[in-house]
Amino acid sequence: MRKVLSALALAALGGLTGTAMARVDNVEVLARTCNNCHGVGGVSAGASMPSIGGLPKEYLRNIMKQWKYDERSAITMNRVVKGFSDDELDALAAYFAQQPWVPAPQRVSPEVLSKGKSAVSEKCEDCHGITGNDPDVDAPKINGQWSKYMELELEKYRSKEFKMPHRKMKKAAHEMKPADVSAAARYYGAQSR
Repeated sequence: MRKVLSALALAALGGLTGTAMARVDNVEVLARTCNNCHGVGGVSAGASMPSIGGLPKEYLRNIMKQWKYDERSAITMNRVVKGFSDDELDALAAYFAQQPWVPAPQRVSPEVLSKGKSAVSEKCEDCHGITGNDPDVDAPKINGQWSKYMELELEKYRSKEFKMPHRKMKKAAHEMKPADVSAAARYYGAQSR
């Protein structure tokens, strides 16, 4: 009897593990949840929703787990990622990291480009590169990212009401003048490469 119960317990455990693995093996199905907001392949069509296709796997994995474990504030993502296992979040991060980065360059005036380039040179270039396409290992590409989204994120970093764990980013955002926040976001949003 003991052997039968042990065998049933192992079979049940194996079934649970197999189910979790099956969900992760079918990551394209999981990614459809993300596609509703972030676009097919992680290419967003909405100005306040970021594109995520082509971002670094570690960045995506870390940010999703920060939301899941309430280490980072978000309006929606904290609730969405809680429904996924860590393995599923890892699989989603790998899936979207393999997608191509597709910039959505936005038009800005020469004056805004100049002001934005100045702000970026002072506070952003070391981590994100001058055009946003050559980031440090722990930073995402932001060339052609939606400027409205980037402006909202910068404001979250500047606010004491939001949990934003990246200390270097928080410090840089706090040191920016309010007018530079929009200019820097719009400058990076205008970059196609």
